[in-house]
Amino acid sequence: MSGVAWAASVDGVVKEYIKETKVITLEDGKSFTVPPDVAIPPEVAVGAKVSISTADDDATKVTGVTLSP
Repeated sequence: MSGVAWAASVDGVVKEYIKETKVITLEDGKSFTVPPDVAIPPEVAVGAKVSISTADDDATKVTGVTLSP
């Protein structure tokens, strides 16, 4: 068996986004620090609907950020 990690995702509306530290807080209070190697779409701002992908084995490890419809 290989050590493949499956991704999970959290959908929500951005309550706060601190661009300098790459911290996104959702309206439900969940907060995510996005690592330097993960891109954040320039449209991400307060009020934007986003989907934040995390590693299944570590829900604090952000692997992607996308806008949600």
